[in-house]
Amino acid sequence: MRLTFLGLISEAVLRAFWPLIILVLTAGAALASGLVAALPPIWGFGLLAALGAAMLAAFIIGARRLSLPNRVDALTRLDATLPGQPITVLCDDQVIGAGDAASRKIWQVHRTRMAAALKGVRATPPDLRLSTRDPYALRYSALLAFVMALSFGALFETADLGDILPQFTAKATVPASWEGWITPPTYTGKPSLYLNDQPPGPLAVPQGSHMIMRFYGRLGDLTLSETVSGIPPAAADAPPQPGYSFDVLQDGSLTINGQNGASWQLNATPDAPPDFTSIGEMTRTLAGDLQQGFSASDDYGVASGHAVLTLDLDAVKRQYGLSVEPEPRDALTLDLPMPFRGDRKSVDEVLFKNFATHPWAELPVVLTMSVTDEAGQDGFSTHIALTLPGRRFLDPLAMALIEQRRDLLWSRDNAPRIASLLRALSNRPDGFLEREVTYLMLRLLARRLESGARFDLSDEARDEVAQGLWDIAVGIEDGNLGDARERLRRAQERLSEAMEQGATDEELAELMDELRQAMRDYTQQLAQQSPQDGDSQQAENGEGQEISPEDLEAMMDAIEEAMEQGRQEEAQAMLDALQEMMENMRVTEGQPGQNGDRPGDQAMQGLADSLSRQQGLSDEAFRDLQEQEGSGDMAGESEGNTGRDGGKGRGQSHSGEGGDGQGDGADGDLSDRQQQLAEELERQRNNLPGAGSESGDAARDALDEAGRAMEDAAEGLAEGDLSGALDKQAEAMEALRESMRRLDDTLAEAERNREGRQGANDGRSGSNRPNDPLGRGPNSRGGVATEAPLRGGEDVYRRAEELMQELRRRSGDRSRPDIERDYLFRLLDQF
Repeated sequence: MRLTFLGLISEAVLRAFWPLIILVLTAGAALASGLVAALPPIWGFGLLAALGAAMLAAFIIGARRLSLPNRVDALTRLDATLPGQPITVLCDDQVIGAGDAASRKIWQVHRTRMAAALKGVRATPPDLRLSTRDPYALRYSALLAFVMALSFGALFETADLGDILPQFTAKATVPASWEGWITPPTYTGKPSLYLNDQPPGPLAVPQGSHMIMRFYGRLGDLTLSETVSGIPPAAADAPPQPGYSFDVLQDGSLTINGQNGASWQLNATPDAPPDFTSIGEMTRTLAGDLQQGFSASDDYGVASGHAVLTLDLDAVKRQYGLSVEPEPRDALTLDLPMPFRGDRKSVDEVLFKNFATHPWAELPVVLTMSVTDEAGQDGFSTHIALTLPGRRFLDPLAMALIEQRRDLLWSRDNAPRIASLLRALSNRPDGFLEREVTYLMLRLLARRLESGARFDLSDEARDEVAQGLWDIAVGIEDGNLGDARERLRRAQERLSEAMEQGATDEELAELMDELRQAMRDYTQQLAQQSPQDGDSQQAENGEGQEISPEDLEAMMDAIEEAMEQGRQEEAQAMLDALQEMMENMRVTEGQPGQNGDRPGDQAMQGLADSLSRQQGLSDEAFRDLQEQEGSGDMAGESEGNTGRDGGKGRGQSHSGEGGDGQGDGADGDLSDRQQQLAEELERQRNNLPGAGSESGDAARDALDEAGRAMEDAAEGLAEGDLSGALDKQAEAMEALRESMRRLDDTLAEAERNREGRQGANDGRSGSNRPNDPLGRGPNSRGGVATEAPLRGGEDVYRRAEELMQELRRRSGDRSRPDIERDYLFRLLDQF
């Protein structure tokens, strides 16, 4: 009963003073954790006063609500928990039947049983639940805060209990300490510095480094003062900060004030702007390639580079088509080549770009090159005034067409004038235009220009006409590539014309290499002819002349030497003599290929025949288009043109065979003959030599492209789309020419390999074996792998530079396979 009584008292006290208990626990947690001591004294004492007032109010309210239990309350609570309420039975007296002995006996037995029920009785536990009074469980939050403060606070770590109270002489709850880090910019590659490990005094860091400072202990024990970030210092009454973060932008001091403080004089090392210079003079090639060397350096590495080409309008000779105001064009912006791997602190590269088809080709421009480092600083070169290289056309007619193309791209106001000039060029084509398709294309382009001049020439129409003029000029300039004698004649004429025009040394060297290759092809063709036929023919003409390959090579060396020394007249005289000599020449014994046809020549001849047939079909389709449109001005000026096989002096018949009378017949349907030619081309592809080699596979790919274009052309002819068919026929002819070039490379490579194997088997000296691209002879086994030194002389360095330029060009060609470009990148990285 006493324990139950104590439980009732605890219930009454807890229900009356539970807010007071929560306030006491909260105050204890604030003191034990050091929160009160960490606050400013005014705030600390204010918090304690507020807590004291709240506790006093809670005590008064609790005292008023407190109702203490008595003995009867304890007996009632205990009796209520027992079965039959035995305490109440024992305290009651019998009223009914008290005079009856039997009734008294029954009552006595009942009391005995209730008394027995009290044996082993236990105290009733008190009901201390406060959930109805404290629905937000504030009591548990206060208890948890108090326990955490006792466990991790400073109550048991201080020797003086007064340290947990607010004091006007502040004491830190933990010893004051600091940490700092300096992180240089990523592009510098420098490691981060732990400032605690750096001795006070001078300290050099890259400009732009990021500084992080962290302070531990009581706020205000440690402060930071610095003059390196350029940020104005904080006001004196500004609250202290636990940490700082800023960039080092200038020289200055960095000081940590307080216990264990330190000071440094930071030297912000600036990132120097990149240095950029151009190397040598700009060089050009016949194909219109611009080559300009440059050198760039930076203390941390060059990030990127750009070249900007702007038209130098003041330097343009404003005459003829250039006299009108040009149409606005954006400046040309090119990315400078950069190493893909390795260090970029010093970069020596060559800008290589082809501008043959650009509207500004052969016009004065200003080249400005610049590089940028990771900090965004630029380094510029001086403005370089130059003539933007274009393809050098040496045929007068091709030059005239390219000039008209330039004028058209300069301004569309030139369209009427260009149309008149094109009509003048095609007015009397006999003996002037070798191929009829050239005449027809010129007349068609003239009509399109005249139509565009009347109805505002659109950008698409202008570009289409410009591309047509380019294609015609290239066809005239290249001529017939299928005949070795014609290639030789063209090479001689181009070299002679280039000397007259004052071509650069690089262009003359390129033309000289072209002449050498054409000479080798022509002498090989002569050597493959039957010796009996050659002797009898020369005996009849009485002009037989024997000349060895060594004599030809010596003569061309003399021509090249004269050109290099500036003796142009002497070089021209020797070139004329060489041309006269080649008119009547028989190669002496020892010329490679003398004993029979070169393997694959039959395939080459088959491709040449297919190209001729395709040219004939294209001419015939163009004439059909002319007649279909009923162009009186074009047909009427053809001097007696009578139809498909008409046309005076156009150089081609319209039976599809280039005028040799051996075609499929003029009566056959044009689309059927086009389809038959595509099927014949597929047969030639399957029999093409050089399978597995790079050039052989490229020749097959070009034939595949030509076959698809022929099939599309046949489909267009069948549907009556003559204009679309002509475009596909032009694509087929270009692909055929590319296949012939690739096949010629394949045959030449096979010939060199065969000569090398024969030389190794015959035991001949290395001087008679083919050399590698750098002039080194083969090894003892006839292979190209050798440790021999490079051949001396200026030519080998020029050849090495040409090889590097070709590697750069191929590595930048996105149409090539990725595996090939990756290999080229790795090769360039080594050199």
